[in-house]
Amino acid sequence: MFENFVRHVTQRDGIIKPLIINPNLTGGLGLMNPSVLIDNGKIIVNIRSVNYTLYNCDTEYYEHTWGPLVYIHPEDDLVLATQNYLCTLNDNLDIEWCRWVDTSKFDTPHIWDFHGLEDARLVRWDNKLYMTGVRRDCNTIGSGRMELSEIEIYEDSVKEVSRTRVPVVGEPGEISSYCEKNWMPITDKPYHYVKWGNPTEVVKYDIDKDRTIQVAHTDYQSIPHDLRGGSQVIPYKDGYLGLHHITYLTKVPAGRRDGQYRHQFTYWDKDWNPIKRSPVFSFLSGKVEFTCGLSEYGDSFLITFGFMDNAAYILKTPKKVLEEFINVA
Repeated sequence: MFENFVRHVTQRDGIIKPLIINPNLTGGLGLMNPSVLIDNGKIIVNIRSVNYTLYNCDTEYYEHTWGPLVYIHPEDDLVLATQNYLCTLNDNLDIEWCRWVDTSKFDTPHIWDFHGLEDARLVRWDNKLYMTGVRRDCNTIGSGRMELSEIEIYEDSVKEVSRTRVPVVGEPGEISSYCEKNWMPITDKPYHYVKWGNPTEVVKYDIDKDRTIQVAHTDYQSIPHDLRGGSQVIPYKDGYLGLHHITYLTKVPAGRRDGQYRHQFTYWDKDWNPIKRSPVFSFLSGKVEFTCGLSEYGDSFLITFGFMDNAAYILKTPKKVLEEFINVA
């Protein structure tokens, strides 16, 4: 396990910046899990804002089903509400413009306790700018599916102009899974996602026929963890590069659960065979860290991640540093 990738990068000419939105815009709510995209030469990020604080009470007794990681709400309910903010950054990675993403045209009354589009990744397909993430508030059991939220940027606002719920392979028909989330959009292949990391499963959403088909499936590799979705998947050199998250769930006293999130890069060839994987790592040695963004930017990569569901960061990583870390020459 490689601890503190941020320290490794910043000791080698990398740069880390917090992404902080004026609290007059957000109401002072928490920021987390940003996504980055280079769009027509500009750095744009989506930042998720939530109505809760993740409290880590490792050394205390806390009467909660989920163990030492506890959600604290300002409201007296169990609602986890998400809003999204689209921002542009300058070359110094500072926010220069930011607006709430107005989804009111397509919003319906919430019928589940998780509200809004969660952990949205930015991607431009067919000259349309999308946020693609999971939504769970539109059915009574909280069943999650990936959604394509097309957005348009105006002079002083950002608005959702279309919304599409992405079925899994085999739907419509019998529900094959309860919650689908964290699919990794492939930036140069419209409506393609890496759905799973090991074995690598690539799917395509046929937007005209409203169905999803599997287009690639590689053999399982014997590694001691699952590879879940994370960043976008980007073309690089003769293959593709993506960043997964890994969840380690453990039992704590009284049968409660605890968790730790770590990450791993995968480099695939053109046929989606994984040919390189980085060491498993943390960004800042935190318990809960989560990535939603990876973009190539000049002689660097931009990586965005959330920390403890309460902070958002962007990490500028020189290409040579990341290539050495993954052993991709």
